[in-house]
Amino acid sequence: MKHALILTVFATAATAEPVFTDKSANLPPHIYGGDWEHFVGGGVAVFDCNGDALPDLFAAGGATPAALFVNGGDFQFSPAPLPELIATTGAYPLDIDSDGLMDLFVLRAGANVALRGLGGCQFADATTDWGLPVQADTWSTAFSAWWEDDSRPVMAVGNYVDRSNPGGPFMVCDENAILRPETTGYSTEPLTPGFCPLSMLAARDARGRMTLRLSNDRQYYVRPGWEQMWDITDRRFLTEGDGWKKLSIWGMGIASRDLTGDGLDEVMLTSMGDNVLSYANADGSYSPARFDLGTYAAIPFDGSDGRPSTGWHAQFGDVDNDGLDDLFIAKGNVDQMPTNAIHDPNNLLMQQPDGTFVERADVAGVATTERSRGAALVDLDLDGRLDLVVMNRRAPMELYRNETPDTGHWLGVSLSQSGGNRNAIGASVQVETAQGVHIQQATVGGGHAGGQAGPLHFGLGQATAATVTVTWPDGTATVQDVPMDQYVTITRAP
Repeated sequence: MKHALILTVFATAATAEPVFTDKSANLPPHIYGGDWEHFVGGGVAVFDCNGDALPDLFAAGGATPAALFVNGGDFQFSPAPLPELIATTGAYPLDIDSDGLMDLFVLRAGANVALRGLGGCQFADATTDWGLPVQADTWSTAFSAWWEDDSRPVMAVGNYVDRSNPGGPFMVCDENAILRPETTGYSTEPLTPGFCPLSMLAARDARGRMTLRLSNDRQYYVRPGWEQMWDITDRRFLTEGDGWKKLSIWGMGIASRDLTGDGLDEVMLTSMGDNVLSYANADGSYSPARFDLGTYAAIPFDGSDGRPSTGWHAQFGDVDNDGLDDLFIAKGNVDQMPTNAIHDPNNLLMQQPDGTFVERADVAGVATTERSRGAALVDLDLDGRLDLVVMNRRAPMELYRNETPDTGHWLGVSLSQSGGNRNAIGASVQVETAQGVHIQQATVGGGHAGGQAGPLHFGLGQATAATVTVTWPDGTATVQDVPMDQYVTITRAP
């Protein structure tokens, strides 16, 4: 098939098996807890809150207070004060007021909160100051954002079950909302129909257009309902007339990455049972991955249980820097759902030169079986290797240092420009080496209830030189040669 042939371009020398060392004891105690309103959610936001380049962690707490952990280096984390936030489901970092400091949009079972970054890992509730609409009864479980002009971001909030509907919880999914910046404050635009999204991502789709993807949980929409794609420019949902085929899954998380080097992102959707990887086609459509690629991860890989798995956060990242993006999936039973595996190991699917994926979570030491929810593959010690944070429901957070030997070369790319969209959300970064082309989009959203603001990480295998092309949100481009094995910031010329 087309994608298997393209993937052979990236074949590189074999590297050692992935190795992660458990550093969970270095995190202060924290658990995502609570009753049925916190069966879902449990996200972690990763960003630098004090300007030292080390990624810090905001952890949702559910019925317990949310927490902020500051990265002191060498995998040492200390708690920092936050405005007290209860009933949090997740959070996403972005610079809402374009002051160069990361803010947080915090999702809750209740009124959502915008925290303004003040520097030095200090935050203040800016929900009212920024004129953000407050809906006290929503149960927010998904978020994404993008810029349509040079002011403030447009933000999409995905709401789960309508808690105020006495006929619930089934078939009473709440309305989603688009929050649009006005001269003062924000206005609210309903995004309906809503089918209980657990993840949203605004990114360029297979047509090359900015589109908001919503991954919806059929556990509650029951019927009718399906996955959704909303064209951001046309402000309408795609239909079968657009080539958008209806798909109904227990949608929980979204991961997006160009795996073939053709400039179009493939998309991973997690679910109960089969996790669906779709390959982008040149005609703007998507095709499901072949079963033998190894990405469906439908049941526990260790053979401990024949019942279906439950996938939550998914993320692509090159764990061994061989030039091939790998895939982490956080797994965990909703609570005690008897139809699904109870002790459900997380997946670390390592991509091979032929485009297949092979399970290595057990070898790597990250195949834990708590009720995992959110997660993050991120370089926490700035050594060029992606480390791992895992959030668990009713169990402590997990922290792992990537100590894989003999990894390949790498590059971390941050973007900066003037104006409201300081971090160039909506841009794409192409890194070209003698071994192939790697392309990533700068986005806010996806995953499950949490995301990252920081450098885009590229594994580059045995390459010794790279040319980086940034296509900025307005379509203009910057091209420059960049040395290997470092973090760089590419700033757009005024």
